[in-house]
Amino acid sequence: ACDHCLRALETAEENAQRLLGKSSLVLPHPEQCSIRKDLHQQCPRCQVTYCSAECRQAALEQYHQVLCLGPSRDDPTHPLNKLQEAWRNMHYPPETSSIMLMARMVATVKQAKDKEWWIKAFSQFCSKTANEEEEVVHKLLGDKFKGQLELLRLLFTEALYDEHLSRWFTPEGFRSLFALVGTNGQGIGTSSLSQWVHACDALDLPMLQREELDAFIDQLYKDIEKESGEFLNCEGSGLYVLQSCCNHSCIPNAETSFPENNFLLHLTALEDIEAGEEICISYLDCCQRERSRHSRNKILRENYLFTCSCPKCLAQADDADVTSDEEEEGEGETDDAELEDEMTDV
Repeated sequence: ACDHCLRALETAEENAQRLLGKSSLVLPHPEQCSIRKDLHQQCPRCQVTYCSAECRQAALEQYHQVLCLGPSRDDPTHPLNKLQEAWRNMHYPPETSSIMLMARMVATVKQAKDKEWWIKAFSQFCSKTANEEEEVVHKLLGDKFKGQLELLRLLFTEALYDEHLSRWFTPEGFRSLFALVGTNGQGIGTSSLSQWVHACDALDLPMLQREELDAFIDQLYKDIEKESGEFLNCEGSGLYVLQSCCNHSCIPNAETSFPENNFLLHLTALEDIEAGEEICISYLDCCQRERSRHSRNKILRENYLFTCSCPKCLAQADDADVTSDEEEEGEGETDDAELEDEMTDV
């Protein structure tokens, strides 16, 4: 995906071929794919790829001058590469989103003419108490790596230290930054294949052609799931000041999405919302919201450090604090999976 806006760089057909493991696959209606490969550009120094000249320039002006690895892109001894490798070995599942989101925050301040404006902008995200920060960091790193935060901080400092942000590099400040990203980071998912499917859904076709196309798409997704599993999107993370102000509800009146195949977040009402009524989203996925009050709050306490008091939870307050047999059977494994799903995108 584009290194700046996360727009998918593959065409829908290329995306489907890779996920299916079948290079001979041909998608019908290729004109419904919006990917413009002729517009793609790379950083001339490190070859990071962008979807457009505009994204390359935006990244360069905001943070990429600091983070560009140049000819050291494949050098394992470069401080940024050492930082990313350490994070891959500590975090589960192995990805780099959280630590590189923190790196972009630092790089943005380092490049900015008005450094205080950016520091103030980042400070708008909620801060946690010391005890809560410890819990957030613990959940991000997991039991096995609870003591590795100091190593991560030292590598982060070696790669990115800046005197304007010196407090972010102290043990307490780094933990706070880690917790800020862990609790406010919004997962972003983009997919050229998904965009193609939506475009095909909107086509005005004769009934027989519509049925044939729908059957093709249904079978395609089934085959891809067998080959690649359920996670098909390009995944990344971002910080959104307004969206981070939305509290959780188990019966949300709004939801977030990324319908433009990039990092532009849409917050969409699910029902009529009166003036002055709080806008709430769900921190749980659809399946998790259908679980018992006890199970929902167990996930929320462990991953977000609060107990829900939304109307649904209040209405179920007298329910027994037990999960169903099915939930009990998979409790330990499911919680880890849910944590990975929520926290990977952080």
